[in-house]
Amino acid sequence: MGMFKRSNKANSAGQAEERADLSVLLLQGEDMIEQVGRAHMSWGLGSADRWDLDQTTGTITWTFPDKTATASAQILGSFAPRAGSWLWAWANQSLLPGMSRDSRSFCDWAEANGHPGLAQPEIDADEQTASTLAALAFRITGATGYYKGPSGNSYVIITFGPVTLTSADGSVSTFDIRVG
Repeated sequence: MGMFKRSNKANSAGQAEERADLSVLLLQGEDMIEQVGRAHMSWGLGSADRWDLDQTTGTITWTFPDKTATASAQILGSFAPRAGSWLWAWANQSLLPGMSRDSRSFCDWAEANGHPGLAQPEIDADEQTASTLAALAFRITGATGYYKGPSGNSYVIITFGPVTLTSADGSVSTFDIRVG
């Protein structure tokens, strides 16, 4: 796919050496998502009764019968399977700017490292391409939590930090992992 090719712009030898190998970054990102997914399953990620995202506070909340889990969150992008498209969060007019800092950070990285096709606001994408974009962005931004939230006919790709678990009895604990 053309968007995964480097720009042919002339660069200094130093800049060329700094360019990251996308295939390695992709494998690392996929591995990181798998690792954090397994770790976060221990508190119930993927089994909540519902999830909500408050853009004004930047907080994602998962609700369970016996507890809630909350974390600070960022939106990387959204994938619309029927439309066959990926939309970076920074280009989504329905999102508050504070929710898309990591999305913008990844796109800035892509442009600076000779991959402008990865930084286009909207990209034609099938599920594999969307997963690739999410894994690369996850790796580059150094996120520690990953959630693919269903939203109507699309999926919102959300990253998050340490999770605060509040039990029905009021007890509170924090779940935090380090990746890499």
